[in-house]
Amino acid sequence: MPSTAQTPLRVVVLVSGSGTLLQALIDDLHRGEGGHARPVEIVAVGADRPGIEGLRRADRAGIAPFVIAPSEHPDRTAWDQALADEIGSHSPDLVVSAGFMRILGPSVLDRFTVVNTHPALLPSFPGAHGVRDALAYGVKVTGTTCHVVDAGVDTGPIIDQRVVPIEPGDDEASLHERIKVQERSMLVEIVRRVAEEGLTVEGRRARIGS
Repeated sequence: MPSTAQTPLRVVVLVSGSGTLLQALIDDLHRGEGGHARPVEIVAVGADRPGIEGLRRADRAGIAPFVIAPSEHPDRTAWDQALADEIGSHSPDLVVSAGFMRILGPSVLDRFTVVNTHPALLPSFPGAHGVRDALAYGVKVTGTTCHVVDAGVDTGPIIDQRVVPIEPGDDEASLHERIKVQERSMLVEIVRRVAEEGLTVEGRRARIGS
């Protein structure tokens, strides 16, 4: 993925809920916000269901929204192909899964580089309940991971991680809120750096820059 200062990094963001990660990208990167060396253009925001706040955030920012709902397709393969086709119509350089609660299939993953954040220090505590599982296990630190999406569940090459200590009295909600602060900061920094320096994936190794 070459870094070209004259052209923006074209990004499609996928959301399933409130879109707070999307909002961080809009506030800090979209259309030159923050004065970074290479601009980032969020060219579309996609969702798996209509009526969510993430789509409203896109609309308020003047970003094209789209919905590819699994219920409108006969099976996962057809849904994945429809999603890939819609993403491809926006010619992205990078796809960001920002709280997108669907497993992506080969139609998407074979065509696009997709990055995702997870609220745990992978490979520990993958899946939908990473915060709850870390608390239940009794670990002293957890955090957030940004990784390249592959065919597994939170198994792709790791780009970056941030550590969040678990405090006495933490419950799932309080811990998750502190993780989200680090998650938003990390994702913004990674997308900015991918725009400026590029992303290389070789086997299990994901590297930004040379």
